[in-house]
Amino acid sequence: MRPSQPFFQCILLVSMMAVAAIIRPDASAAELLAGAAKVDITNREAGPVNDPLYAKALVLQSGQTRLVIVSLDVVAVGEIGHIPNSYLPSVRAALAKEMNLPPEHLLVNASHCHGVPCKDVDQLTVQVIQQAVARLTPVRVGVGVGHEDRIMENRRLKLKNGREIDVRHAYSMPADEEVAEIGPIDPQIGVIRLDSVAEPQRTVAVLYNFACHPIQGVPSGGNTADLTGFASQVIEDNLSEGAVALFLQGCGGDINPVRYKDVNQPRDGETLGNMLGLSTLRALRKIAPGDDTRLQIVAEKVALPRADTAHRIVALETEQQRLLMSLQGTTLNLKSFLPLIVRYQLDREFPSYYSHRYLHERELGRNDLARMDAENRKAMAAYMANIQVMEQLTQVQTNLALLKKHQLQNLEATSRMIDVEVLGIRLGEAALVTFPGELTVRIGLNIKAKSPHPRTFVSAYSNGYIYYAPTSDQLRNVGSAQEDSDCILAPEWQAIYEQSVEEILKRL
Repeated sequence: MRPSQPFFQCILLVSMMAVAAIIRPDASAAELLAGAAKVDITNREAGPVNDPLYAKALVLQSGQTRLVIVSLDVVAVGEIGHIPNSYLPSVRAALAKEMNLPPEHLLVNASHCHGVPCKDVDQLTVQVIQQAVARLTPVRVGVGVGHEDRIMENRRLKLKNGREIDVRHAYSMPADEEVAEIGPIDPQIGVIRLDSVAEPQRTVAVLYNFACHPIQGVPSGGNTADLTGFASQVIEDNLSEGAVALFLQGCGGDINPVRYKDVNQPRDGETLGNMLGLSTLRALRKIAPGDDTRLQIVAEKVALPRADTAHRIVALETEQQRLLMSLQGTTLNLKSFLPLIVRYQLDREFPSYYSHRYLHERELGRNDLARMDAENRKAMAAYMANIQVMEQLTQVQTNLALLKKHQLQNLEATSRMIDVEVLGIRLGEAALVTFPGELTVRIGLNIKAKSPHPRTFVSAYSNGYIYYAPTSDQLRNVGSAQEDSDCILAPEWQAIYEQSVEEILKRL
C-alpha cells in the first residue's frame, strides 16, 4: 500500500524539527572571550593620596555580542561628585565610533566611594576599555556567592513613635531609649570569576557585588578608594598575575560601614576592606568554572513617576517653626552645664559635696544644698531640652533643603515621568540587573527572592545617577531620613521597577 502524501509531509516535518533541534545553536556552548584592564584615575593635585582610585574595564564577547563593564572608584556616574553628566554620552560616543558598540552594551558602575578622581576620566575610561579589548582571550565562567556580615549595618533606625531616621554625620543620633528596631542587611557577596581556557590556573577577572556605602575613610584623611578599593587589592594580590577585580556596588542606599559614628578610634576603611576581600577570596576558592558561557543582554527604558513633595515641605516648615519657637531661655551655658552634668550623674544623691555635709544640714534643720540641687537639676533639664530641639532642627533643616532642591528639579522637568536605563545581563549561570540610583537594601532582597535564577545580583549606581530610591514604605517617612528626602521618585516607582526587573529576568 502506497503511503499517502500527507504521511510523507508529516514524516518530513518531524525530520526537519529533529534536525533543527540538533543544529539549533546553544548559547551556553558558544565561545566566550574576556579581557580586563585597569588604569589609575587618582587626582594627585587634590591633596594627599592614601591609595589610588581606578577605572577598571571588563570586555566580554560571544559571537557578535559584546558587552563592556566598567567599575569606577567614584561617588556617582554624573549628577553629583566629580564625574560630569557628559561622561557617559562621551564614552558611549567614542565606543560607538571605535568598536561599533551599542550604547546599551555598556555598564558603568560607581563604587560610591567619595574619592577625588582626575578630570579626564572619560578619556581614561576609553583607553582602559581599548586595553581590555586587546587582551581578549577564551574564558570559562564560574559563579558563586560569599558571605560577609561584620563590616556593615543598616543605618535606618525605627523609633518607638513610628518614625525612621538614619545614621549620618549631618545630624545627631536619637536617645538610645527611643530606638525600637533596625533594618536588614544583605550579607551576600555575588561572585563571578573568569578563568583563561588556555591557562586554567590564570584568572582573567573577578566581578564581585556587595551592598555597603564605602564611606569609612582612612585615618590620614587622604584621597582613597575606601573599603572596596582595599577589598579589590586584596583579591588581586592573591590571584594570578594580571587578574583584575571589579567591584559592582549593590543596593547599599541605606547600608553604612559598621560603627560609622565611632569617635573612640580612627575610622579606617582598610580594616573593613580587608575583611570583605578575604571573604570574597574564600568564596572564589570554592567556585569551579563551568561549561555555561552564555552572554545575553536585555536593555530597557523604564518610566518612573516623579514625586510631588509640596505638602511635605509645608509640613516640615511648620515643624521647623514649632521647634524654633519651643527654644527657651536658660541660665546655663556650655561652660557651666558640662561640670554640672558630670557631678549630678556621678552622684545623684549627694552631687554638690560629700554626704556628711548633707547629713549635717539635715540635723540642723536646713536644706540649702538640697534646694540648690533642685534648682540646678531644673536648669540642666531646660538646657538639655534646648539641646534636643537643636538636634531635631539640624535633621529637619538638612532634609528640608534636600526636599526643596528635588521639588524644584521635578517642577522644572518637562515630564512627570523620568526614563531610567535598566540593563539585564546573563553571564554563565549569573543574572545581573542594574539601576541608576541608590537602591535601598530591601529592593535588592526583593529582586533576589523573586528571581527565577538562583544566582541573581543587583548593580545599583549604574549608568547614571538619580539619587536615592527607597521603598514605597520608606517614602511614607519623607523628611525624617536622607534616603526619603534626597529622592526624586514617587512611592509608586518601586512596584513599576520591580515588575520591570521581574520581566527582564524571565527573558534572560
